[in-house]
Amino acid sequence: MKKRISQKAVIIISPALLLAFAFILSSNISRKPVEKWEGSEQDGITTIKNPGGATLGYSSTSGLKILTVNGLAFKDLNRNGKLDKYEDWRLPVEERAKDLSSQMSVDQIAGLMLYSAHQAIPALAGPFGKGTYDGKTYADGMDAALVTDQQKDFLIKDNLRHVLVTSVQSPEVAARWNNNVQALVEGVGLGIPANNSSDPRNGTSSGVEYTAGAGGKISQWPDEIGLAATFDPNIVLQFGHVASQEYRALGISTALSPQIDLGSEPRWARINGTFGEDPLLSADMARAYVDGFQTSTGSSEIKNGWGYNSVNAMMKHWPGGGPEEAGRDAHYAYGKFAVYPGNNFDEHLVSFTEGALKLHGKTKMAAAVMPYYTVSYGRDTKYNENEGNSYNKYLITDLLRTKYHYDGVICTDWGVTADEGAKPDVFAGKSWGMETKTVAERHYKVLMAGVDQFGGNNDAKPVIEAYNMGVKEHGEAFMKARFEQSAVRLLTNIFRTGLFENPYLDVQHSKETVGKPEFMTAGYNAQLKSVIMLKNQSNVLPLQKGKTVYLPKKYFPSVRGFFGPPSKERWEEAVKPALLGKYFQSTDDPSKADYAVVFVSSPSGGAGYDAADVTNGGNGYVPITLQYGEYTATDARAHSIAAGDPVEPGIDNRTYKNKTITAGNYNDLKTIRETKIAMKGKPVIVVMTLSKPAILSEFEKDANAIVASFGVQDQAILDILTGAAEPSGLLPVQMPADMHTVELQDEDIPHDMQCYTDADGHVYDFGFGMNWKGVIHDARTSRYAGSIAKPVITVKGNTATITSATPCTKIYFTINGTTPSFTEADEYTKPFTIGKGVTIKAIAKKYGVDNSSMITYISQ
Repeated sequence: MKKRISQKAVIIISPALLLAFAFILSSNISRKPVEKWEGSEQDGITTIKNPGGATLGYSSTSGLKILTVNGLAFKDLNRNGKLDKYEDWRLPVEERAKDLSSQMSVDQIAGLMLYSAHQAIPALAGPFGKGTYDGKTYADGMDAALVTDQQKDFLIKDNLRHVLVTSVQSPEVAARWNNNVQALVEGVGLGIPANNSSDPRNGTSSGVEYTAGAGGKISQWPDEIGLAATFDPNIVLQFGHVASQEYRALGISTALSPQIDLGSEPRWARINGTFGEDPLLSADMARAYVDGFQTSTGSSEIKNGWGYNSVNAMMKHWPGGGPEEAGRDAHYAYGKFAVYPGNNFDEHLVSFTEGALKLHGKTKMAAAVMPYYTVSYGRDTKYNENEGNSYNKYLITDLLRTKYHYDGVICTDWGVTADEGAKPDVFAGKSWGMETKTVAERHYKVLMAGVDQFGGNNDAKPVIEAYNMGVKEHGEAFMKARFEQSAVRLLTNIFRTGLFENPYLDVQHSKETVGKPEFMTAGYNAQLKSVIMLKNQSNVLPLQKGKTVYLPKKYFPSVRGFFGPPSKERWEEAVKPALLGKYFQSTDDPSKADYAVVFVSSPSGGAGYDAADVTNGGNGYVPITLQYGEYTATDARAHSIAAGDPVEPGIDNRTYKNKTITAGNYNDLKTIRETKIAMKGKPVIVVMTLSKPAILSEFEKDANAIVASFGVQDQAILDILTGAAEPSGLLPVQMPADMHTVELQDEDIPHDMQCYTDADGHVYDFGFGMNWKGVIHDARTSRYAGSIAKPVITVKGNTATITSATPCTKIYFTINGTTPSFTEADEYTKPFTIGKGVTIKAIAKKYGVDNSSMITYISQ
């Protein structure tokens, strides 16, 4: 219930004003009293509107009082009865942040440097993320919006103010929980509000039906690589504007995104979270994403594009986590190394330096940066250290802060200062390169590298220990200044999003904003534009509505996640019957079907490590495959580029050469082949959900049409299949011809694989896609797929010449069957002599921009 209240205020009057007031009284002259303002209260939250100024919000339970200065209202956050600079919303953010940081104790700044472990609302029963409410669990009938005992501890005892929110029960619960948290921290210390954050949360649920005009829990958009498949930064900009409003309505003011690693290694498990493998496309998408999230306009803007709809964007993962050796991921010790055999480090920086740090909008650059877990092997050319990126002073201070002039927040990825697991495949801490150091020593190393914040750490004690280490080495003044430097950066992101003035939410507004119909429509339209048609033999698509289709069940293999036991394998309906029935008649008998539609997922090719291999006397390392069928890694490196970890003593070579693996979802390939036989020549359409590049040679000949997507609703696929929408998506990554080219490509170079050519002669290269008229050639393909022209190889007699039509490029080539690297040894400088049967491979590169696809020529 909302009610109007007459606000009692502390009125501050200077001595000069008192003298003037006395003169007025003695002169018996009437004077209008200091203006009182009206506020409104709803559900324990008081809102005050300053005429022409900031709107304030505070909780009746926090004990906060309001100061009145010249008729304007201000929050007395530190309860000292006077207006401090940091409480004065009229002053520049920089001045306020410096004033507040100067008032903070070491303990308070240490708490500000913490970023909580994952917090579900309501808390989980455990073991991961377990939370209690006065000792009880949520299942005991507790209110989902209450602050947990554990949250109270880290908010009050450890002074933590940055909270990572995961699942929320509903927008209403999220809003009420936010208000409870803000009321709690408003009443203690200096009244610093909580800056809640989230990993990406606008992904799709494939079986959920979209209905125009109906809202949902939150708007649903394609995976980030699906957004890249649109090749349209304006769609990403729109996503950012929509998602930022939904985030703020949930109480979230920082997004742990975008993920702008360059997806140059096709086997990497996290490539689906990137904008693909092209630096130029990734930079444009990164810029649009951050502009969309951070920019407030109109009445929601406070200053310089920042405001009440702004969400701080934390771009990740500096300096690019994409070139993982053999595709293994750095969440585990077996994937700790990023390698650069192609000497292509510069292109991995482009999405950061030319994208998220060069915005078109008024906020200018991403508010925060997260380095990845990886050891960027051999990239530190100054100190020659090989440790996780957050520990590396060259990558953080010399490169990011000094060369690229970045003075925003840098936050470690989650758990980099914690102890690693007992074995390489145990999910635990990720202190790569610092495994033998203490937790406090790791914190100190991170601070001295130039990082401001510790992801996944709720405990201030090791931060304070690190401070004391610094005092011993550098003195108290140095370390206090170092702490305040980080405090100013961290506080700046809280000030400019308006949280100090009003961190509270109107619950009804949150319910109406999150998943509102127009947001759902925008997300669904983006899904449609992300779908890629790879093959349409004899124009079999679009299908006629109402025809009879056969849909075999879809296989889901057992998958191991980061937390908890592996999932159980299962067979399920590919599409919910109620949804399918709106488009087709269905049958379980292929002989009665007009068409078959087979839903599959890209090959589940493993993680690159198998403890069973250790048991059998191996080193534990196995291939990651991009094909369904059995694969033996005959072309793998005989010796890995990098190796070594305390939990695998004696392992100095992570090779998997000549080892064999079969994809976990090999049943998908069997389903396609069995369906082809059962349909006896009638059309078979394959719908493939991609999470990374895939080798399609195993089944392409069995499919009359192939449609690919990156995380969309089933309904979007059905709309494409039936012609309700025309496919327009383009491949944001190459589809390799085979595993041979995957093994030969360099992890750090994009566009360096031999791409698959289908039965119609179409090459599945970066930027390929079809619509109803055929292969798409438009402004998008011209800008991105054609940004660096492929080299042209000309052979006259026995003399080969290589040229590039793109100015300011260098050409690199090989004649020994390997993939060219961007090294002096492979640089083309003049024509050369070749014999018959020689394979020339060449790539053109424009430094700091991009490189072309690889061209292959076999001399006759």
